[in-house]
Amino acid sequence: MAEPVLKYVPLGGLEEIGRNCMFVENDDSIVIIDMGLQFPEDSTPGIDYIIPNVKYLESKKEKIRALIITHGHYDHIGAIPYVMAKLGNPTIYTSAIAREIILKRQDDFPNQPKLNIVTIKDGETAKLSADITAEFFDLDHTIPDTMGVVLKTPVGNIVHVTDFRLDYDDDGKPTDFEAFKKIGDRGVHTLIMESTAAEKEGQSVSERVVVKNLEDLFLKSKGRIIVGTFASMITRLGEIVKIAGKINRKVFVAGFSMKANLQIAQNLGYLKFEKDAVLPIEDLHKYKDEKVLIVCTGAQGESNAQLMKIATGQHRFITAKAGDSFILSSSIVPGNEGAVQILKDNLTRLGARVVQSSHIDIHASGHGPKEDMKLMMQAMKPTYFIPVHGYYFMRAANRENAVDIGIPHENVLMMDNGMVAELTKGTAVITKEQVEAYMVMVDGLGVGDVGEVVLRDRLILSDEGMMVMIVTLDRKTGKLLKKPDIISRGFIYLKDNQELVEEVRRKVKNIIEKMPQTQTLDPEYAKSLIRDQIGAFLYQRTKRRPMILPVVIEV
Repeated sequence: MAEPVLKYVPLGGLEEIGRNCMFVENDDSIVIIDMGLQFPEDSTPGIDYIIPNVKYLESKKEKIRALIITHGHYDHIGAIPYVMAKLGNPTIYTSAIAREIILKRQDDFPNQPKLNIVTIKDGETAKLSADITAEFFDLDHTIPDTMGVVLKTPVGNIVHVTDFRLDYDDDGKPTDFEAFKKIGDRGVHTLIMESTAAEKEGQSVSERVVVKNLEDLFLKSKGRIIVGTFASMITRLGEIVKIAGKINRKVFVAGFSMKANLQIAQNLGYLKFEKDAVLPIEDLHKYKDEKVLIVCTGAQGESNAQLMKIATGQHRFITAKAGDSFILSSSIVPGNEGAVQILKDNLTRLGARVVQSSHIDIHASGHGPKEDMKLMMQAMKPTYFIPVHGYYFMRAANRENAVDIGIPHENVLMMDNGMVAELTKGTAVITKEQVEAYMVMVDGLGVGDVGEVVLRDRLILSDEGMMVMIVTLDRKTGKLLKKPDIISRGFIYLKDNQELVEEVRRKVKNIIEKMPQTQTLDPEYAKSLIRDQIGAFLYQRTKRRPMILPVVIEV
């Protein structure tokens, strides 16, 4: 009898932050873990989202037994509406709060199939196929009921630890260490674990410390308090509402996603507070400043989020003023430093006070740093380790964490999206097989129709601009009927560069006049000549390469 083999394939999350998706496969089953989206970057202009490439899964959808969702953040659930129909609408296994967030988002996609979601809890198991069983366990994160999963397979136990941090008691001991150790004592073949903060020293800041510091700040604030944080930090939001009640302030929530998440958590009983503790933002004007606490999105300086609208005077109900205290209860995501600085400057110019997590511990990341990583590995005691979720340097840092606690260097598999690892009872190796895992971009109603060529054109337009040459020709003679029209967008201002524009006109005219005079004009040949020769001329004159768009009109 052949030795059982289990394939492990990451489709996203191993070369970026977000787009988390992976699957395991044997002869008759595929189990997917997470189906997240990635937010656009500078290199993807005009794109709404980036989602995993499920082409391989689509070709084997009859083998898909389950989609396990570890928690309700968009980088783990966001691609669901775009791919479920392609995958045969497999059963989703997830927690109650993630279920409600997924279903709430489905309201924006009315033509999608009705999802079949099985709600799971800590300690529960689910038989996914004849030889794969999933067991779920609680992890501490910024959203309730974040779940790790033990896949019991013919090759051994495969454990996936998604986004997590460790919580520590007053004596500095991790509160859930024994529960994780029990999983490790049963034997772990391969541990697959996130790496987002693996290079950062130390251990997680306790959420209790954050809550205490927030309460102290709130007590010292005389005017309005405006807290900016992520809409997905449901646990933090609940604590803020509790503090507001203690200090006799009413809470107003600005931001649709934040309001929706709070309502879901309250309906499910994760958060409990008085009925009038959170009031409609429209009623803000009815209360004195010292009785107001506003929670809103936009601590990353996003242009369309609530905080930036307040800072720029575009918010319908809130205008920043002297005496306001703006508390940014989140860390700055790499790449957002400039936007956050603009936000802070704008608020400060209006006389407001700005406090951020670099001043005092008012934010605890949901991603555990180095010591959290090591303690989790020590509890699980895996034979093999695959670091996931993060850029290569983050995952490389997690490899070093693994080596530090005694996992052999050769037993750490450094994979990229699309790579295939084969696991047997006694081995784990990366094969030469490759699965398509290039980015699939969502742009408006289009999914996957924006490829590398379109992106390259958008980048050229954003960096160098464009120049259009409109050439009107006599269809019979091929001669110019008038001077070429020149249009520039994002390249030069025509009125200030008349000499260059006239040179371009003369060169376009010369190109047309030197073309062979035949009975049938070839517009495509004319466009090609104009594109090549004018492009070379403009680079010689300006050292810039705008997109050249020739338009040939035959009359």
